[in-house]
Amino acid sequence: MSYYLQLLLNGVIAGSVYALFAVGLTLVYGVFRFINFAHAELISWGAYLTLMFSSPPVSWPLCLAVIPAVLLTAFIGFSQDWFIYRPLRRGSPITLLIASIGLSYMLRNVLRLIWGSDLMTFSLPLARGFEFSGYYVTGIQLLMLAAALLFLMILYLLLTKSLMGKSLRATADNLELAAIMGVSMPKVSAVVWTLASVFAAAGGILLALDTNLEPMMGVANLIKAFAAVLLGGAGNVWGALLGGLFIGIAENLGVAFFSPGYKDFVSFAVIFLLLLFRPRGIFGLLTGVR
Repeated sequence: MSYYLQLLLNGVIAGSVYALFAVGLTLVYGVFRFINFAHAELISWGAYLTLMFSSPPVSWPLCLAVIPAVLLTAFIGFSQDWFIYRPLRRGSPITLLIASIGLSYMLRNVLRLIWGSDLMTFSLPLARGFEFSGYYVTGIQLLMLAAALLFLMILYLLLTKSLMGKSLRATADNLELAAIMGVSMPKVSAVVWTLASVFAAAGGILLALDTNLEPMMGVANLIKAFAAVLLGGAGNVWGALLGGLFIGIAENLGVAFFSPGYKDFVSFAVIFLLLLFRPRGIFGLLTGVR
């Protein structure tokens, strides 16, 4: 029994990071009804920029290197919308989709051009894990869980306690009506893309600290974010949060029955089954940031 509980704990930790990816993805969809495939590269850029600032010749402490890395990733995400998506938004939705796929390839290959395609890791000192009543967790895993909770708490306060949060929810319900009622679309757009980028960067950094870095890391985790978004209902932030936790738990519990090499199969299976039987997601919501 303790073995399964350990897997459950690992799943909650991994799922909290997947939730960051999914929440950023669904924020953009909830407001603009658009799935950004280049969201995957924001995950990767956050991790690689942190590595750059924490390695020679810069060699900043990791806690400081995270700050410019997240800010630069947020700038990349904001620039995606300002220079690429905004001019195309009045056109066909398929145009935006193709543009996001092309942008994803471009950003990924810029990563390869700068850092290469080999696996890379952060130079972290070896450290013993912590034991809690027979269950084991590493310091990095505790950091992952704490950081994910902090970001999600900030998002909750923003959406429920601030005027901008009300504007986001109004825009998600009806973009045209919100604009007529005086909601500033440029401000809403800037906040949405900045939040989505920051969440992607934070999740990518946390994941890279626990595993490693490679240019395709964003694409692999975008699939899991898609599964979480579909599971929770497209556009529903809190559904995406629960969906991310579910994907993480299902992946890790699946290790008890299948080879670890099949972990990613869970995400694809969830997408396949939901599209067949419950395309609106478990919560059945197609609207709103909520």
